[in-house]
Amino acid sequence: MGRAKEIIVKVIPSKIANEFVKKHHYSGKVVPNSKLHFGCFLDGALHGVISYGPSMRKDLIKCLVSHTKWNEFIELNRMAFDDYLPKYSESRCIAISIKLIKKNAPQIKWILSFSDGTQCGDGAIYRASGFVLTSIKQNTTLRINPNTGLQMARMTAYHNGYAYDWKNWIPLEGFQLRYIYLIDKTCKITVPILPFSKIDEMGAGMYKGKKVTLLERKIK
Repeated sequence: MGRAKEIIVKVIPSKIANEFVKKHHYSGKVVPNSKLHFGCFLDGALHGVISYGPSMRKDLIKCLVSHTKWNEFIELNRMAFDDYLPKYSESRCIAISIKLIKKNAPQIKWILSFSDGTQCGDGAIYRASGFVLTSIKQNTTLRINPNTGLQMARMTAYHNGYAYDWKNWIPLEGFQLRYIYLIDKTCKITVPILPFSKIDEMGAGMYKGKKVTLLERKIK
């Protein structure tokens, strides 16, 4: 793992986290309901941010794991790193952030995250971090305004006053993948757990914004 072992992960203020995310995340946007931010430091400088927060539709999400209470799950909703960090840094930082959540917020039993297979990737970091795949769906949530080129998720668009025009926005081509990580291993996921091979079966493979299968990555 090399220098990845030297990375320090700790909670940082939202202002610092959001500034970093806007600069280094492919979307250039933050998630408004992010509440918990971890900074990833190497050689005394910030080189990565992992942000968590409540899901926007907790009423629809909590049923993914049986007997879940409203305060027992959290969503990993932003992750941004610069090019300074060495290989394996992302999965190591996620692992440390989960340990810190487990220690300081013991009521959290599981973590949800979505991977954007329209512009970014199919969740390779989540798979390397022990998350399981529970859904692959053709994208309808992320859309682009054909007149302005503005790209936005549906919930974000509604919160920012674009509901009146949303039906005219064009969905981005690709897939949305949903992942779950059980902190409490006694919890039971209520939906089918999909084999990772399903990603290639559905043509949902993407890495660093380019369409590429899992098989091609292994061959290369």
